[in-house]
Amino acid sequence: MSPRAGHPGHPARTLAFVESPVQLLNVLEWAHLHGLQGARTDGLPSVPAQTRRAPAGAPAAADAELTLVVLSPTDPMTRGQLRRMADLARDEGYRVRWEEARGGTTAPFHTIGGLAGPLRRADRIVMGDPFSRYVQLLLTITRARDLVVVDDGTATMEFVAQLARGERLVRWHRKGGRPGPRDLLFTPVSSSARRRLTPSEHRRVEVFSSMPVTETPDGVTVTGNDFAWTRARFGPPRITASADMVGTSLVETGVVDGDRYLAAVQSLARAHGATRYFAHRRESTDKLHRLAAETGLEIVRPDLPLELIARRGPIGRTVLSFPSTVVHTLPLALAGTGVRVAVCDIDPTWLTETASPRAQGFLSGVTGTARDVHRLAAVGPA
Repeated sequence: MSPRAGHPGHPARTLAFVESPVQLLNVLEWAHLHGLQGARTDGLPSVPAQTRRAPAGAPAAADAELTLVVLSPTDPMTRGQLRRMADLARDEGYRVRWEEARGGTTAPFHTIGGLAGPLRRADRIVMGDPFSRYVQLLLTITRARDLVVVDDGTATMEFVAQLARGERLVRWHRKGGRPGPRDLLFTPVSSSARRRLTPSEHRRVEVFSSMPVTETPDGVTVTGNDFAWTRARFGPPRITASADMVGTSLVETGVVDGDRYLAAVQSLARAHGATRYFAHRRESTDKLHRLAAETGLEIVRPDLPLELIARRGPIGRTVLSFPSTVVHTLPLALAGTGVRVAVCDIDPTWLTETASPRAQGFLSGVTGTARDVHRLAAVGPA
């Protein structure tokens, strides 16, 4: 990245767009690594990120400002976690702009209209979800020469691979299906976003990720996320003697059959002595009620991303998970604590008839590329 992304004599203006708590966490990790400071407008001095030497080419703290823009979803669980993460960002000295981006029919027009000026003035754009139609639309407005993609979980692996192969940007669990009318209508915007996310003589692109990147597009800078801010800010946690389980939204996204998933959770809990189940923010209430009734697990609805919850503790000596982002992030956030992360493979028979043809291969890749985890074979009915 350019050491001086802003105009001479002015700090680089960085806008970060996030739609989930994990994206916001990873923006904070990226800012910590690069030494960025806030863009406070309340007359108080900015609070710099914790001292850390930035990589070569990164902007110095005094030369960069960061404003976080939350494109708020409607889901109550996600909104609650985002508000907690926004508070943490403010504690670090960053300005947070909360946009009710989905608060009605006219909300997108108000949001995009209000952001047009800052987008045109920004020297750098940071985004957590390049597949988001909202973000793709915002990319058509900006003139920024520096673009940064921070982790949005396992989707980052697919984004980088698609960019390297020159493919259209499609989420992995939807790939293989026929495009709907809205997809076709949005194709020009998506194509424009893909072009803007392709490095050129006049545009620099960075991917900041804790996920394994096997296909790196020409000209893209890949920077590793080791959760240094999380480890410096929280913990170390108190370790309990029991095991904890991490939930997944694979049922909600139509990839895994609900009955098969419940049977697998029950078998894993009994085999490993799990007592708590950390629900994914997208898991349905009905499914969680059934899990509690049939497995006896205590259902925990985290108010922050699991990486922060685990780092604060208490956390089980063993953390059980299915293929998901946490099998890559938790070993980094919990480095040096002695906690073991174990991942259970998804059996092909668990997949629904409507699951993407690529689902099994993608999920196997998520597990197979995870470092510092213990692999468990797929389990059968209890």
